[in-house]
Amino acid sequence: MVGAGKRSCCYSSFCAKNPLGDLSAPSGWKTPGLVGNTCGHSPARPYLRPILHPAPLVRGSSHLAIGLITGVGIAAVVPDVRFSLPGIALAGFSSLAPDLDHPNSRLSKRMGFMQNYVRWAFAAAAVLLAVYAYLNLPPGPNQRVAFTGALSMFLIGMAMQNQSARKLALLFTGVVAVGAGLYWQFLWLSLLGAFVAAAPFTSHRSFTHTIWAAALWTYIGHLANKDLGWHGVAAYAGAGYLSHLLADTLTKSGVRYLLPLSDYAVKLPLISTGSAAGNLLEIGICAGYGLLIALLWWQRYQLG
Repeated sequence: MVGAGKRSCCYSSFCAKNPLGDLSAPSGWKTPGLVGNTCGHSPARPYLRPILHPAPLVRGSSHLAIGLITGVGIAAVVPDVRFSLPGIALAGFSSLAPDLDHPNSRLSKRMGFMQNYVRWAFAAAAVLLAVYAYLNLPPGPNQRVAFTGALSMFLIGMAMQNQSARKLALLFTGVVAVGAGLYWQFLWLSLLGAFVAAAPFTSHRSFTHTIWAAALWTYIGHLANKDLGWHGVAAYAGAGYLSHLLADTLTKSGVRYLLPLSDYAVKLPLISTGSAAGNLLEIGICAGYGLLIALLWWQRYQLG
C-alpha cells in the first residue's frame, strides 16, 4: 500500500489472469529479480518484463573491422608473412565465419544468398516430378507414389519459413563446396564446405565459438596454403577467426571456448550490445586497435 490507495500494477493484465499468484512467467518473459508488494500479490512475485533478447551480439560491421585490422597486423608480427590485400580480405572473411550459426549474421545472409529461391525450387521440383509422372509413368502404384511425392515437396516448399530456407541454402552451398573439393582433390575445400553446411544447424555461440572450431579453421587454411602455394593463409585465416572470439569475449554472454568439455564462459563484459553506448564503445575499440596496429607497423619500419 502507498498512502491510502493501492499502488497500480503495470502488469495488471497478467495479474488478472493469474489470481492465484502463479509465479511462472509467460513464454518469452524474463524474471530478473524480486520486488516487494507492488500490486497486492505476494511479496515473492517476480518483477516481469517482456524482453525477448537473444544472446548479445557484437555488430557484424565491428567484427569485420576488427578482422581487417587483424589482417593488416599479421604481416607486422608474423615472420615471413608478407603484407597482402587478399590476406587482409581473408582475415575479414574469417572474422565473420563464427557467426554462420546465427540467422541474422552478415556472412550467414551473404552465403545463404539463395534462401529466397529455395521455397520456389521445392515447388518447381514438385511440378516437374508431377509432369514427369503424368507423361512417363503408366497409371498405377508408381504414378500414385510419384504424385504423392510431388504434392509433399510442394507443401514443404510453401510451408518453409525463412530460417529453414536459409539453412537449406547454406547446406546446399556447403555440399557443393564439398563435392568440388572431392572432385579437384582439395581437402581444404571439402572441409570448408562441411563447416559451412553444418554451422547453421548448431545453436549460437556453441561449436563455432570454440578453440576447436578456430583450430579447424586454421587447419583448413594450412591445407589451402599447401595446395595453392600461398604462404600465410593459415595465419590470416586463424587470426581473423580468433579476433571474432576475442571480441565476443567482451560481451555479457562471453564465449565458452572449451565446449563440450566445459560450459564455463570466459567474459569481460565491457560492451553493452544493442545500445548507443555499446555501439560507441565498439567504434572506440576498433579505433584503438587500429592505432595499436599502426604503431606496430611504425616500429617495424623504424627497425628496418
